[in-house]
Amino acid sequence: MSEPVLQTENLTKRFGGLTAIDNLSISLSPGRIHAIIGPNGAGKTTFFNLVTGLLSPSSGRIFFRGRDITGCRPYVISRMGIKRTLQVKSVFPDLNVADNLWITRQARNRFLNPFRAAAGDRDTRMRVEQTLEQIGLTALAERPAGTLSYGDVAMLEIGMALISEPSLLLLDEPTCGMSPAETSRAVAKIRDLAHTIDIVIIEHDMDVVFGIADDITVFAQGAILASGNPAAIVDDERVLEAYLGRPEDEDFMEEALNA
Repeated sequence: MSEPVLQTENLTKRFGGLTAIDNLSISLSPGRIHAIIGPNGAGKTTFFNLVTGLLSPSSGRIFFRGRDITGCRPYVISRMGIKRTLQVKSVFPDLNVADNLWITRQARNRFLNPFRAAAGDRDTRMRVEQTLEQIGLTALAERPAGTLSYGDVAMLEIGMALISEPSLLLLDEPTCGMSPAETSRAVAKIRDLAHTIDIVIIEHDMDVVFGIADDITVFAQGAILASGNPAAIVDDERVLEAYLGRPEDEDFMEEALNA
C-alpha cells in the first residue's frame, strides 16, 4: 500500500475556547484528487493553515510523505514541496504575468544576486515559459496582472505555486468568483495537473467537486463527518442532513454526480 502523501494524527487547533480543528485524523493517498467540503466555519482553511505552517497545532501531528512536519516554519514546508493558493487571490498587480512567475521562482533561492540580469537567467526564463504554457497564459505574458480577469488571476496564482515545482498542491476555493467558462477551464487544468502533482482542493461548488474529485472528505465543526468516493458521499444521510440540510439539495448532489 502506498505511503500517504499527507496524514494527520489527532490534530487539534484551539483559539481560546473555540475548537477549530477537533482531534482530526486523516490519511490522503497519492495519485488522487482529494476534495474537502463542508459549511463555512467547518475548519477547512484552518486545516490548510496548519499543514502549511501558518498556524501551529494545539496538539496532534502532521506528516508529509512520512516525514513529521508538525511545527515546521512555512518556508521549510514550502521547500519540502507543499504549495498552496489562497481564497483571496494574491499576485503582484503592477508586474506583468511573466514577472509574477519570475519573481516567485527566484524566491525559492536562499540568496538573490542583484548584479545578475534577469534576461541572463536561462533556467528561470525557461521555467517561466513552461509554466505560462502549462496554465494557458502565454498570450498574456506581458499583461499587467492587475488587468487580468478573475479567472486568469486565479490561473496565475496556480502558476505561481507550480513554478516552484511542488509535489503537493493545496487549492483553496480556486474557482470562487469564476464565470462558468472560466470554471470549466480551471477544472480541466486541475485534472491535467493531477497527472503529475498530488492535489487537495477546498471547494464550495458541488459541480466542481463531484466533477473532479476521486475522494471527498466532509468537515463539520472541525471534525470529519464523512469520507469516501463521490458515490458514497452523495448517499450519506449525515452529509445531506448536516451539510446540505434540504431535500432539494439531495437532488442537486445527484445531478452533480451524474453530470
